[in-house]
Amino acid sequence: MRVKSTNIGKPKTVLWRGKEVETGIYKYPINDSIYLDKEDVKGDHVIDRRYHGGVDKACYLYGANHYPYWKEKHPDLDWDYGMFGENITVDVFDEHKIKIGATYALGTALVQISRPRQPCYKLGIRFGDQKIIKEFIDSLFSGVYVRVLKSGSVKIEDQFILQEENPKGISITQLNTLMFHYNADKHIDLLKRALNDPLVSDSDKKYFRKWI
Repeated sequence: MRVKSTNIGKPKTVLWRGKEVETGIYKYPINDSIYLDKEDVKGDHVIDRRYHGGVDKACYLYGANHYPYWKEKHPDLDWDYGMFGENITVDVFDEHKIKIGATYALGTALVQISRPRQPCYKLGIRFGDQKIIKEFIDSLFSGVYVRVLKSGSVKIEDQFILQEENPKGISITQLNTLMFHYNADKHIDLLKRALNDPLVSDSDKKYFRKWI
């Protein structure tokens, strides 16, 4: 996997249900490297730290290989990398194969796969259509947040290289399935695996316990 784009956003005020809200989802490609710190990307803007930034959501990655799928659904948008609010766009990303807890070298940083994206209304604002929320969930093309185990810089053409697998871990797609498509008859064993995995975030485990 290779970095296609590094993306940074400035705060933007938008109108939502008659009120002004500030968002950092409008990210666009830059020519420079970005610096991954332990709780966010240096120079980026995290508006609401209840839901963005922090140890388990220090940086968001998305796959360029998913863009054609979305362009076909939303052909009238002005498309560029960073459209999903990701700081890093990689050329190929497969949520079915990449496991929660796996670690990767990324530029001079070391990161760990932590949580899938859970979209909110601000993605709908970026797309100009709130139906993107359900489409995004149903697609299972969630991208992923990472923990930054070692801070470092990332630039275009840097490689995303597996360093250590989580052999008993569950995939990003499986975690998304538990989050949004849970079926007790089908997924109880998967649920137990997630709850017993020390590398699944405490926030996700708290959500999953409601199924028990």
